[in-house]
Amino acid sequence: MQIKQLASVTGVSPKTIRYYEDIALLPQAKRGDNGYRYYQEQDISSLNFIRRCKELRMPLADIKRLLAVQSDGNAPCAQVDGLISQQLEQIRIAQYELQQLEQNLQALANCCGNEQIKDCEILQQLRAN
Repeated sequence: MQIKQLASVTGVSPKTIRYYEDIALLPQAKRGDNGYRYYQEQDISSLNFIRRCKELRMPLADIKRLLAVQSDGNAPCAQVDGLISQQLEQIRIAQYELQQLEQNLQALANCCGNEQIKDCEILQQLRAN
């Protein structure tokens, strides 16, 4: 199949597919005499895997590692487990930071009952150290 068909089947844009090839996340596609890229069924599976990992906010370097470890089916799962645990910790940190941000914004939203900019408590709070 051509890149447009692969993009349609996987929901990954042709530009992103080409990028994944450039950074060796996907193997280079076979080229026809016309210069078009041609993809196989395995490429669908790989792109779906990459897309799912991206949905989990995994860095491309970690996705590359996950793709690489799949070549040895008898290898232990420790590396996969470690990468997933690391990503889970990053998500927990991000959640905590977002909760702190929400609290700060809520405090600002609640601090001003004035009607004029010259008396705006929000702007005064933002100017404070």
